[in-house]
Amino acid sequence: MQIAVCASCPLGKAGFAARLRLASASLPFTTEVAEVECMSGCARESTAAFRSPGKVAYLFGDLAEADLADLLAFACHYHASPDGAFADARVLGVLRMKALARIPG
Repeated sequence: MQIAVCASCPLGKAGFAARLRLASASLPFTTEVAEVECMSGCARESTAAFRSPGKVAYLFGDLAEADLADLLAFACHYHASPDGAFADARVLGVLRMKALARIPG
């Protein structure tokens, strides 16, 4: 699973990718956390994207440091999902209100 954090946004500039990388190291599966330049989510800045081969990709915005635990929980649900899709958006928790895009795999 790849998780990309916008390095141009306030959260990215504050080093969030490093904290997410450290926290995701405790997950029982491999994640790659990368910082990328502008992800064009500027209207709802502080963005992160989740993607995995053959799965739906997700882009979240309006993220804050407090969302770290929810992002890790989402990573677990996403990893367990065969195609990355969820019949019920409640599995996203508070992130369902921060979802900017769901991109077909």
